[in-house]
Amino acid sequence: MVAPTLAPDRSVPAAGRVPARRTKLFALPEIRWAVLALVLFTVGLAAQLAGVPQGIWWALYLACYAAGGWEPGLAGLQALREKTLDVDLLMVVAAIGAASIGQITDGALLIVIFATSGALEALATARTEDSVRGLLDLAPDTATRIDAVGKETTVPAADLGVGDELVVRPGERIPADATVIGGGSEVDQATITGEPLPVDKARGDEVFAGTINGTGALRLRVDRRAEDSVVARIATLVEQASRTKARTQLFIEKVEQRYSVGMVAVTLAVFLVPLLLGDPLQRALLRAMTFMIVASPCAVVLATMPPLLAAIANAGRHGVLAKSAVVMEQLGATTRIAFDKTGTLTRGTPELAEIRTLDTQFDDDELLRYAAAAEHPSEHPLAAAIVRAARARGLDLPAVEEFTAQPGRGVSALVGDRFIGVGSPATLLPAADGSAESAAVEALQARGYTAVIVTCEQRPVGVLALSDQLRGEAAAAVTAAAALTSAGPVLLTGDNPATAHRLAEQVGITDVRAGLLPEDKVGAVQQLQADGAKIAMVGDGINDAPALAVAHAGIAMGGAGSDLTLQTADAVVVRDDLTAIPTVINLSRRARRVVMANLIIAATFIGVLVIWDLAGTLPLPLGVAGHEGSTVIVGLNGLRLLRAAAWRRAARLG
Repeated sequence: MVAPTLAPDRSVPAAGRVPARRTKLFALPEIRWAVLALVLFTVGLAAQLAGVPQGIWWALYLACYAAGGWEPGLAGLQALREKTLDVDLLMVVAAIGAASIGQITDGALLIVIFATSGALEALATARTEDSVRGLLDLAPDTATRIDAVGKETTVPAADLGVGDELVVRPGERIPADATVIGGGSEVDQATITGEPLPVDKARGDEVFAGTINGTGALRLRVDRRAEDSVVARIATLVEQASRTKARTQLFIEKVEQRYSVGMVAVTLAVFLVPLLLGDPLQRALLRAMTFMIVASPCAVVLATMPPLLAAIANAGRHGVLAKSAVVMEQLGATTRIAFDKTGTLTRGTPELAEIRTLDTQFDDDELLRYAAAAEHPSEHPLAAAIVRAARARGLDLPAVEEFTAQPGRGVSALVGDRFIGVGSPATLLPAADGSAESAAVEALQARGYTAVIVTCEQRPVGVLALSDQLRGEAAAAVTAAAALTSAGPVLLTGDNPATAHRLAEQVGITDVRAGLLPEDKVGAVQQLQADGAKIAMVGDGINDAPALAVAHAGIAMGGAGSDLTLQTADAVVVRDDLTAIPTVINLSRRARRVVMANLIIAATFIGVLVIWDLAGTLPLPLGVAGHEGSTVIVGLNGLRLLRAAAWRRAARLG
């Protein structure tokens, strides 16, 4: 069989969620130190209020200083060695300054709240990593390897090499990405692809590490080492998110350096000028320490990362894995979405769309029954589509004899007492133009279908029209994308114009650009962006990788996509659910709004407290509570996006 308009099946249907496991709260050192500092502060405050000797509660407060302040203090000193002034060091200095003038309770409170802020950020980062860390636990620790003489040996899965042969028995987890070389079974791939039903696997099919074998035994040949498996690649992509920072955060850090230097200069002025004018030393120092605390930009710095990291973690739990906070920020700026066709809007697998009989001796069911019987021994994707269609109609397939397959031409077989051929019109149609069968083929091809001729005793008796299988959620995803962005989606495909326009009409896309080579897709994306659009390109194959690279945001469909596509894309839709794309874009916009709200909250607190301290007398405890309280507020506000309700609201595009 020949399938000129259909690409190989490169994607998998999905409707599941990425497994996740939660980091235990006290597994994070930041949480442990923050809790210890809080306990010491609480006990110290109780001792102070109870009237115990001053030395005891001072010792407790100093221990609180050590527990909550050693890490930011060390980080600040290391930054100072690199000739940068870190806000962490300023906080520790302010706390020490408060203690030096007898305000150790206020300084300890500052340390506790600052340590709590750091713990919140560490918790957000850990939740991001948790969204896909569970993937690494899917693959079993051991595998059954078969040597050249057929001897079985149990080995660590991490030691498997490319080309190793394995046996996987019923109910076992598959230990590596591999190809089936013997046996047959059904495999539950829900943990990787989200497919609700097991998938039949036979010789030549690909299987993935961590999926569960069904009722049959499989003999496999390892295709990738453990560190290169689909599971490992996906996990690696998302783990990058916790180690990178959004552009807004980097901008704030650049401003922070200048701001911190300026703040130190103003703090010295706030201390020295009143002192020179006759203020008592303690009062001048207290005012200066209060100013340093309330003017520190820690709340502004914390305003950015928690919302973005929380959005990444939430999206990860729902099968959209963003590589970094930069990506999560960029997704929200999308103004137009460009879709690839095969493997993206479609599943990359053919299905029977139409039957046309050319001989009155055959009705539709009879024609399909004979064609499916002849195709049954074939392994071609179009043959499988024809057989599936016959079985879907409940047709019994007669036994065949004298089966012959001719690559590039089709198949032939003796079905009952009739010699049936199924194949390409170019080889099975008579040379004469203008015949009824030629007209039928041309009409179907003009509508974007792949036409397959069925012959009986070398005489054309029917035409089967096949098409790539449209994803069930494609139309809904396109509608949501159009509602979300300022311009309608665009279809970029290498397929022929007739096929592209037929599919575009089905899903509601009006801007269609077909017959594109990879470099043409790049040019189309660049042209759209030159016109002012910020394009999110959605694709799945190697031919889409260049366009993903030049787009404002590149989104790869399918955790089992090509290596190049996964490496190039900014985000991966693991469960292959197209509706997740507009949802994650809307979630990103919500995260950006939370960032802006946080920045306004932080700036307002800092402004009010600074003016109060300079124009009047701001009590140090109130300055600590106000400024560091704002840090906690913006941190908690960002973490709201961790909730499942945030994803549901984003899915409503409201």
